[in-house]
Amino acid sequence: MAESGDSKTGKRRYQEPVPAIDVEEFRKVVMSRRSVRRFDDTPLPEAVLDDCLDLAMLAPNSSNLQPWEFHVVRTPELRKQLAVACLDQNAARTAQVLVAIVGRTETWPAHCDLMLDSWPEETMPKIVDNYYRRLARIYYRQGPLNVIGWGKRLAATVAGLRRAVPRGPFSDADMKVWAVKSTALAAENFMLALRAHGFDSCPMEGFDEHRVRRLLKLPADGIVVMVVGCGKRAADGVYHPRIRFGRERFVKVH
Repeated sequence: MAESGDSKTGKRRYQEPVPAIDVEEFRKVVMSRRSVRRFDDTPLPEAVLDDCLDLAMLAPNSSNLQPWEFHVVRTPELRKQLAVACLDQNAARTAQVLVAIVGRTETWPAHCDLMLDSWPEETMPKIVDNYYRRLARIYYRQGPLNVIGWGKRLAATVAGLRRAVPRGPFSDADMKVWAVKSTALAAENFMLALRAHGFDSCPMEGFDEHRVRRLLKLPADGIVVMVVGCGKRAADGVYHPRIRFGRERFVKVH
């Protein structure tokens, strides 16, 4: 890591080295990642899982407030119960490990404090200090009966007549979307990391959330984004060739 000066402002600018990347190796990871529906009995080493979780938590996220939790289920009996809550899918029943990836909507005040306490440089820039000490606490707080959210919505509507302004989050529902977006990015990191280690995954949306929440004793603000089955793919673990629609259906150039 190094710092360099900005010739115009005289301020120091943070820099860090960027390693060379073999794009073909990355392509192999992405192309070979499949939703594996059946795993064999190969154990998933704890060190591999830990590394994948660490890489998951490097995912980009809103304001670096990291609104996620990873509930790792290794215990055979609890894993069996969780598989039932996942509708007894093969991907859940045969997984060596199940990981419930959960978004949190109410951890942001504590994480604002952590950002203030954990800043890695000697001096926190004033704009950053002000954001985590003041602005973020207005931006993400909705208040009882959403009274603050409604006030922010009105203010944004008026201010937005003249300039570009943030349009939310203005409600508890907006906060759920906020948390899920960042948590889903971490989930993708996690699954790609498993593939890079030679293991596989299956992200499952088919589950009884009430039962999953009860089994894992999740907090009230926890949102089960997905349950990921993890392990080594069985020979018949991928059911069909991959299907993707043409890029012209999705890529719009402006």
